Amino acid sequence: MSGLDDAGGRRRDGPDRDADSASDAADGPSPGLAAALDVVGARWALLIVARLLDGPQRYGDLQRDLGVPTNMLATRLRELETAGVLTRLPLRHNTRAYALTERGLALRGAVETLSRWGEQLDG
Repeated sequence: MSGLDDAGGRRRDGPDRDADSASDAADGPSPGLAAALDVVGARWALLIVARLLDGPQRYGDLQRDLGVPTNMLATRLRELETAGVLTRLPLRHNTRAYALTERGLALRGAVETLSRWGEQLDG
């Protein structure tokens, strides 16, 4: 049983809380991290962002390079566009490319850090 629950599993917020539980903020993830994961935590989302850090890409190129199923790619692109992470760029012949917005470009450091961390897992 955690120091935050009573015998009935209810959260204890009064003075009888265990001393080792300093605050609610220390008990859970930061609101910022939770918000970020709401945007880029879904499968394929961060890989799409990572690919777009190289510059604008057409839908077919993203699908081929990432190997993401086409229906999943369409869903993730729509979600990332709605979140303001990327934008669609019209091209000739009724095709489109996708590019990161400022909000999306701000993810560069996080993507690079996660990439380095992942490389350590392989070794």
